[in-house]
Amino acid sequence: MALDNPGPDFSTLGELTVVSNPSGSGHASPSEVMYPGGAQVDGGLLAPGDPMPENAGPGGRRPDWLKVRLGIGGTYADTNRILRAESLNTVCEEARCPNQGECWALGTATFMILGSVCTRNCGFCAIDTGRPPITDMDEPRRVAGATQQMGLKHVVITMVARDDLADGGAQMVADTITEIRRLNPGTSTEVLISDLNGRPDDIRTVVEARPDILNHNVETVPRLQKPVRRRARWDRSVSVLTHGRHVASEIGFEGMVTKTGMMLGLGETWDEIVEAMALLRDADVDVLTIGQYLRPSKQHLPLVKYYTPAEFMSLRRIGLEMGFKHVQSGPLVRSSYHAAEQVPGREAAAAS
Repeated sequence: MALDNPGPDFSTLGELTVVSNPSGSGHASPSEVMYPGGAQVDGGLLAPGDPMPENAGPGGRRPDWLKVRLGIGGTYADTNRILRAESLNTVCEEARCPNQGECWALGTATFMILGSVCTRNCGFCAIDTGRPPITDMDEPRRVAGATQQMGLKHVVITMVARDDLADGGAQMVADTITEIRRLNPGTSTEVLISDLNGRPDDIRTVVEARPDILNHNVETVPRLQKPVRRRARWDRSVSVLTHGRHVASEIGFEGMVTKTGMMLGLGETWDEIVEAMALLRDADVDVLTIGQYLRPSKQHLPLVKYYTPAEFMSLRRIGLEMGFKHVQSGPLVRSSYHAAEQVPGREAAAAS
């Protein structure tokens, strides 16, 4: 679709088309387009022959609330420059996150350590799968240095699954937390880890480094675990969080937050969503993120349904009523979206 005074094009991120802004006009961030009436950026969604998802607009076009423009500007450019200079990966790019523009424009990014090649082949994920290269042992230092250069007050560290490593990469995660804290003593840390094959000792290795938030995503409801995640299991994923909390309590680190996330639109029912939320709350998970699945390519799992902003708002209300400390729920929400808001005491500190 032609835009008035279009700027340079950016690539398509999965099923979400993003374009740059007309110069000087400001950009429509994901937080501004969670509701109908956001940026009017058109684009095709379905390939010929694909089934029509529920709630799709005329011709299979994505709903208005899934249209967003990619932010540009000095801070965005600085973030990109630092990441390239330090040869660092971000899940923002590798997973084609729709929030990359907003987060980078704010000077925040989610670092992805242990390379950019995953040993698993989940049906929803855009990250490359295969045999990972040799592990870069200097990566923790460079992540800490980039955190310092960017002046981050909260940093999110995620990882590819590394089933080829004896500890699944747990020690590298712990070393990265340690290095960040050494160079950036005022910066809080969140780690989004693989299930580490459920090994208690490896979960302990991560928790003993004292991340402020321990995050591991269940991704979908229990019934859909096998087709969506293939080599993962619901009970094992939940055990990462419950065992992590046990270790934190054992070492006197009671303030650690546990967090998980789900994506919707893969064929789950409303009752299954609510039931999954209840199971997570029963497991004493503190923070829940809920977002819309967007199909990265035709080789990935098909999109079955778009959920409306009102439905996401309803799920947020239900989650808070269940007792979650924080629920981030919206079409463009991803696991690390507005993550700093979920750190204990962060709002009080910002207000003082």
